[in-house]
Amino acid sequence: MALLPEDIIDRLIQMERRIQALSTAVNTRPPLNEIRPVPTASTPTPAKPVLRIFDGYSHEVFADDITTGGLARPWLQLMPPVDHLKEAKWPSTTSTSFTPIAQSFNPVWQPKMRLAMYTKVSSGATGQVKVMVDGQQFGPTVTAGQTFDHTGLLPGGVATKFGKVMTVEIHAVVTSASGTVYAQTVSMYGTQS
Repeated sequence: MALLPEDIIDRLIQMERRIQALSTAVNTRPPLNEIRPVPTASTPTPAKPVLRIFDGYSHEVFADDITTGGLARPWLQLMPPVDHLKEAKWPSTTSTSFTPIAQSFNPVWQPKMRLAMYTKVSSGATGQVKVMVDGQQFGPTVTAGQTFDHTGLLPGGVATKFGKVMTVEIHAVVTSASGTVYAQTVSMYGTQS
């Protein structure tokens, strides 16, 4: 048998240990309930992690919002079907001062909200409709008869309201001597920045 230098045997033993350690590392997974960036020498405080989950068709089904925090996807709220053709069934008012005519309570998960609603006014009358979120106006005041469709940041910001419940109210007013103003929400959901 040929003589082998002792350092070859030592090197083979070290290689065997490294292969065993590599095998263990490959077959051991970290827990997947938390994702954190890892600091490095070049970036002691890492940039925020980006978390995206895609389905088999490359549709983004879950995403965080790295700009302002919270969820970017999925959108959570779904509106129930409503009778949008018969305004007599819609929330309405004959008041000549702004009055809440509809209200909902929703969790805050995204920094923005989109709300779309139809507005109508009885024949010969005039009026206005606006949306209030936690007592602050959200979007423009529209003349009754126009469609309200606004996407914007929630008043107060998502950082202080994340996971808490917000109150959304539809306010309407008759600006003529008499008449009725109607409003019917047809779409409302949280969205990303």
